[in-house]
Amino acid sequence: MRFEQVPRWRSLALDASEVWCYNCTLVEEPRTSCTTASILIVDDVSEGRVRVREILEMQPGFEIVGEACDGFQAIQRAAELHPDLVLLDIGMPVLSGLEAAAHIQQISPQSKVVFLTQESDADVRIAALARGAKGYVLKANAATELLPAIDGALNGQLV
Repeated sequence: MRFEQVPRWRSLALDASEVWCYNCTLVEEPRTSCTTASILIVDDVSEGRVRVREILEMQPGFEIVGEACDGFQAIQRAAELHPDLVLLDIGMPVLSGLEAAAHIQQISPQSKVVFLTQESDADVRIAALARGAKGYVLKANAATELLPAIDGALNGQLV
């Protein structure tokens, strides 16, 4: 994402789409195959963080910029790193992922949040999406759903 100063009303062409802007406007740029996305991994289980890191490091276009083991540390790291994407567990000590997500959205609004959790309850999923998450993946389905969810979230889709 970038901010552009546009005098009065003016059309901006972005990849064959047209966006009308007035003064300072946030323009979301689509992710391309040559773009590297910065990712913060947050999980209280170190083995979980290692597994996710291994999956993402095998894929081009992803850079793991940090890790955190609880919700409070996730907020601190997001404020420091401003990653493109935060992969966030829900059930963590100190501060839950749901609480952390709301804070992350305030301090790093360009960061997309995707929950990677074992919480399969529909109410928890609804609460996660209500806090601005772009994706929700069950850990049991991570092998097949994680990469498409990350790509979708980075491209502004709700997955």
